[in-house]
Amino acid sequence: MLALCVALVLPALLAAQQGTVPLTSGRVTVAAFPADLPLARTLLAAAVARDSFPGLPRPRDRVVIAIAPDERRFREWIGPYAPEWGAAVAFLDDRRIVMQGRSAGSDAGDPLRVLRHELAHLALAEALGDLPPRWFDEGYASYSAGEWDRDAVLATNVALVLGGMPGFAGLDSAFFAGAARADAAYALAFRAVAELAALSPGNDLTLLFRYWKETGSLDQALRRGYGITLAGFEERWQQRTRRRYGMLAVATNLSLAVAALFIVVGPLWVMRRRRDRRRLAAMIRRENEIERRERHSAIEALLSSLPGGDQNQGRDDPP
Repeated sequence: MLALCVALVLPALLAAQQGTVPLTSGRVTVAAFPADLPLARTLLAAAVARDSFPGLPRPRDRVVIAIAPDERRFREWIGPYAPEWGAAVAFLDDRRIVMQGRSAGSDAGDPLRVLRHELAHLALAEALGDLPPRWFDEGYASYSAGEWDRDAVLATNVALVLGGMPGFAGLDSAFFAGAARADAAYALAFRAVAELAALSPGNDLTLLFRYWKETGSLDQALRRGYGITLAGFEERWQQRTRRRYGMLAVATNLSLAVAALFIVVGPLWVMRRRRDRRRLAAMIRRENEIERRERHSAIEALLSSLPGGDQNQGRDDPP
């Protein structure tokens, strides 16, 4: 998620943590109220068990994870500058994470994956400081957390086909442009980092990070590590993403359009078919009645033409 300056919210955060129970293992401490202690233990165990991140040296800085007991206190702890759709926030300056507890809604996501995402932010900041731009920071956190389901967002984004594929600069600004655009930005950033990893032997970003730290430049790191410029990689990422997901987005949207059309037109079509069946049935009944009457008239005429036909006039009509 977004990295915020802890100085903006630290006083309220420390005051709000009074009454929490700290659990510590290794370099990780989880602070939670009693009702959230089962979740806290699960998160602590997961953080310690997977305390390494793709291409980075093992983190050494201590980390504090504060679990907010409800939505109100979560908002108080993260301050007014975090996005309304955020499920957790990493404060890079003091290596602190604030996340929602057991009262979080279903849109908050899997807490284990959310925590992994935030820890990746801290690990990247510990290794490279403020070198990574936002698109890489968010994409790397998503990549580290294994958020492959973000591709589903691209599979329905028809803007990719219509020339709406942003560059890296546009991607950075999209994280602040509302929930819908931010969701697409996270997906595109994830795809960019996944593309970078695919350039490395064994999908390992170690070489990229080494050169990036030595030179202080992502462009220089790409040139030295993979023989490609940042502009060249950006173009490659745009083309491959549009080619991979663009037509899929069109197909998905067409399928949705056809389904929506059937929902609107389907009932009318069914009503028309039923009306046509009723008309056909009524027509068949009329034709059968006409045929019966004609047959009856022919029999009467035949009987009348026979000798003594007048004697038959008092007889009942044939069945």
